[in-house]
Amino acid sequence: MTGPARRIQRIYLTLTLGNTLAASFIWGINTLFLLDAGLSNLEAFAANAFFTAGMVLFEVPTGVIADGWGRRVSFLLGTVTLAVSTYLYYLLWQFSSPFWMWAVVSVLLGLGFTFFSGAVEAWLVDALRFSGYEGGLEAVLGRGQMVQGIAMLAGSVAGGVIAQATNLGVPFLLRVGVLLAMFVVAFWLMRDVGFTPERSSHPLRATRAVLSASIENGLKNPPVRYVMLAAPFGAGVGIYVFYALQPYLLELFGDPRAYSVAGLAAAMVAGSQVLGGWLAPRVRRLVHKRTTVLILSSIVGAVILVALGFTRVFWVALVLLALWALVASAGTPVRQAYLNDMIASKQRATVLSFDSLMGSTGGVVVQPLLGRSADVYGYAASLAIGGVVELIAVPFLLASRRQRPRADEYSDSGSAPSPSQ
Repeated sequence: MTGPARRIQRIYLTLTLGNTLAASFIWGINTLFLLDAGLSNLEAFAANAFFTAGMVLFEVPTGVIADGWGRRVSFLLGTVTLAVSTYLYYLLWQFSSPFWMWAVVSVLLGLGFTFFSGAVEAWLVDALRFSGYEGGLEAVLGRGQMVQGIAMLAGSVAGGVIAQATNLGVPFLLRVGVLLAMFVVAFWLMRDVGFTPERSSHPLRATRAVLSASIENGLKNPPVRYVMLAAPFGAGVGIYVFYALQPYLLELFGDPRAYSVAGLAAAMVAGSQVLGGWLAPRVRRLVHKRTTVLILSSIVGAVILVALGFTRVFWVALVLLALWALVASAGTPVRQAYLNDMIASKQRATVLSFDSLMGSTGGVVVQPLLGRSADVYGYAASLAIGGVVELIAVPFLLASRRQRPRADEYSDSGSAPSPSQ
């Protein structure tokens, strides 16, 4: 790796560390926070569904902003939007606000995250290529996931412990503070390298042009399309499982106010992310095709969720949770690298945002349905049902594999394949 490439990687890891730390302060206690505010299980997961609905609504528009106005601009807008909407969430909890207010602010939270999705990853890939980096993306993206895991480990444990020592609202205020600090860091460190934003005096015309090109490079590109179509099932179930595990584990533990246990669950996911990020490039070298990793990850993850549905022992559930997170984490950098090697630079952020949109769409539908199943049948049954839903992604991944794209066989050595191939 060249000197400029190392600098790009350091900036990427710094931004990833700060953003994940900020977000993870509430990940271990978010569902408990919503329930403490007086929402039912259905309403709590419906609020999460409105959050993902916000991501669905704004993914492509914010992706267009990243491609048309710059990935740095998109990141800065994201920090401000997410800080403001998080503080509004805190106020809703303070005043025990009605559900419709939670729904509105959840949509704004989704908007905040869409400024990051696609933009940061697109910034990294284009800057690395411009700086002369020709290796596989799994290694760098895997390091990013390891940093995410470390930040999540620290943030989720701290959030759970702080919530237990103070109250459930304090971790949300901590998130606001770190996000504002990240605005300052990104303002000084982040520059668009290897990519020139094409700002237009006709924003609607420019939006249509970028969106049209993105569809051409995304949904109309068969191997990319099938990976995107698999996203609603894997991502939708993953979002639900992460948040449902908090009350589920507390139920198994026997103490509904043991918030540190909920933080421990998120911390175990974080630790699995670290190990998964380290394993990703190594697992990739063991198989001939990237899609092999993706397919096996979906199948094994689904089986583990079904097993979780039949578990009544707290420590066994924790072990299964760690295995589920490890399998998912090892597959994530491989999936990211597979997509990026099939996408052209000019539409990279928008196409990646569209992919995130597809995953969020699954969250909009899957979360309230599984949340309702938790109300009727219990959390354990809802996890098993989630495992069955995740298996629906497998046929789409097989369809992508059958297109035989060069990116499927790309290894850590050599130059990157052309996105057009």
